[in-house]
Amino acid sequence: MLPSIDPEDVGNTGLIWLFATYGYVLFRASNLISEGSELLLLVPSLAGLVGGVILPLLGAVPDGAIMLFSGMGDIEQAQESLSVGIGALAGSTIMLLTIPWGLSVIAGSVAITETDGKKKAIYTSPKQTEGSLSETGVAITDTIKKGSFIMVLTTIPYFVIQVPAFFIKENLAVGERYWALIGFIICISGFVGYLYVNVKASQEDEAKYHRTQVMAKLLKSGQMSLAGVFDDVIDTFGTTGESRTNDENSALVQPNDDEPSAKLKEYMCNVLRPSFNKYDMDGNGTLQRSEIKKFLTDFHESVTDDEVETLFIKYDKDNSGAVDFDEFCSGCYSFLMAARRDENATVESVLAKTAVHAVLSDGGEEEEDIPEGIAELPADQQQYAIKKMAFSMLALGTFLVLMFADPMVDVMQEIAVRVNISPFYVSFVLAPLASNASEVIASQYYASKKTTKTITVSLSALQGAACMNNTFCLAIFMGLIYFRGLAWQYTAETISILVVQYIIYAMTKADTMSGLEGVIIMSIFPLSIMLVAGLEYLGFD
Repeated sequence: MLPSIDPEDVGNTGLIWLFATYGYVLFRASNLISEGSELLLLVPSLAGLVGGVILPLLGAVPDGAIMLFSGMGDIEQAQESLSVGIGALAGSTIMLLTIPWGLSVIAGSVAITETDGKKKAIYTSPKQTEGSLSETGVAITDTIKKGSFIMVLTTIPYFVIQVPAFFIKENLAVGERYWALIGFIICISGFVGYLYVNVKASQEDEAKYHRTQVMAKLLKSGQMSLAGVFDDVIDTFGTTGESRTNDENSALVQPNDDEPSAKLKEYMCNVLRPSFNKYDMDGNGTLQRSEIKKFLTDFHESVTDDEVETLFIKYDKDNSGAVDFDEFCSGCYSFLMAARRDENATVESVLAKTAVHAVLSDGGEEEEDIPEGIAELPADQQQYAIKKMAFSMLALGTFLVLMFADPMVDVMQEIAVRVNISPFYVSFVLAPLASNASEVIASQYYASKKTTKTITVSLSALQGAACMNNTFCLAIFMGLIYFRGLAWQYTAETISILVVQYIIYAMTKADTMSGLEGVIIMSIFPLSIMLVAGLEYLGFD
C-alpha cells in the first residue's frame, strides 16, 4: 500500500489539499483507464471484447476500489468507514443518472412535434433547436428503453439484502450473512450476464459510431497516420465479404484494390465526413480545386498549382469538375492500398496521403505536427504500438486507482468527522467528482452532436455505469458483508438508489424526453440527499 499522510495529523487546509491531490490523481487515473480502453477499439479483432467487457469493467474500477477499501481494516473501523463506500455507491449511481443525464438531454435537444397524440423528436436537417424546454428534447430509442429495463433488472440484489434487513432485529451481521452470499452470487451472475449483453450490443450501430469517433480523434491529433489506424480495419473488412479469413478450409482473400467493402467504407466515411464538410466552404457537397489547395496549405504543405491539378484529377474519377464525398473516400482507400503494394511513393501518392491527413486536421487555426514515434512507424507497427500504449495506460490507471483509493477513503472519513456529519454524505457528493468525471464529459460530448445515434450513445453509457454499480460494485459490498462479517444497515440509502433508478425507468418508457424533464431529473440529485436524511430521521436505519 502506498505510504500516505494520516489525515488526522494535518489541519483543515492540509486536509483540503490532500483531498484535492488524491482526487486529481483518481481523476487522471479514471481518464487513463477510459482513454486506454478506447484505444483498443481501433483493433477490430478486440473491439467487441473492449466495448462489451473492458470498457464497462475498468470504468467501474475507481468506484469499486473506493468501496473495497472502505470495508478493510479492523472490524470496528471497517463497519464505520463502510459508510464512505455506500456513499460512493449511492453518489455515483444517482449522480450519473441525474446531473449528466439531464445535461445530456438539454445539450442534445431538438424540436419535438406531436402528431396524432404521439410526440417525436425531429432530427432531419437543418435541425430546429430553438424553443422552450417543453417544446424541445431528445428521442428515447429502443436501445435506451432496453438499457433502462436491464438497469432495473440488476437492482434485484438490493432487495435480496434489504428485505431481510427489515426483519432482523438482533445480530444484524450474523443474520444477513447468508443473504449477502445469495446477493453476491446474484451480483456476479448479473455482472457476467450484463457483459454478455454488452458484447452482443458492441456490434450495433451506436457502438460502431463510438469506435469511429475514437479513430477520428486519434487521426486529428496526429497520434497515428491514416494507414496506421486503418491497417487492421482493412485486414478485417477490406474484402467485399464480411471479413478476411485464413483457416485450413479457406484461402486468404485479398482486399479489392478499387473499392472498399461496405463495412470498411462505413468506417472511413464516418471518420472523414466531419473534416470533409469543414473544407466544403460553399456547402455544395463537393471539393473544388481552391478548396483542395486550402486544406493542403493549412497543413503547411508547399504545393504548386500543377501538383494540385494532378491530385485533383486522381480524385475526380468521373471528370465532373468537383470531388464529392464518395469519390474522396474511394480515393483515400485506393491510396492506402497503393501504399501497401509499393513502399516507393510517387509525387502524386505523397500528395494524396498529405491531403488525406490535412483533411483530418479539421482546418483548425493551429495544428500540431505529427509527433515523432507512432505516427512515423509502418502501419502494422503502429497497430502494435497503439496496443502497447493502450495496455500501458490501463495498467498505470488501474495501479493509481488501487494506490490512492484507500487514502481517499481515509480523507473523506476525516472530513466527515470534522464537519460532524455522516461519512455517507461526504462521499455521496465528493467521490463522484473524482471517479466519474470521464463518463460525464463523454456523455456531454456525444449528446451535443444532436442525432439519435449520439444521444443513444450518451444515455446508454450512463445506464451502463449504473448497471455496473448494481452488479460489480454491489458484489464488493456483498462480499465484505459475507466474508468479513460486516452489517448492511443502509435502508435509507438503498431506498434512494432504487427510487432514482425506477424514476429513470418510468421516464424512459415514452418516445421522447423534453428539456424540462431533463431539468427535473437534475433536481433529483439534491432531492435524493434530502430523501436519505428524511428517512434516517424517521428511523429507517
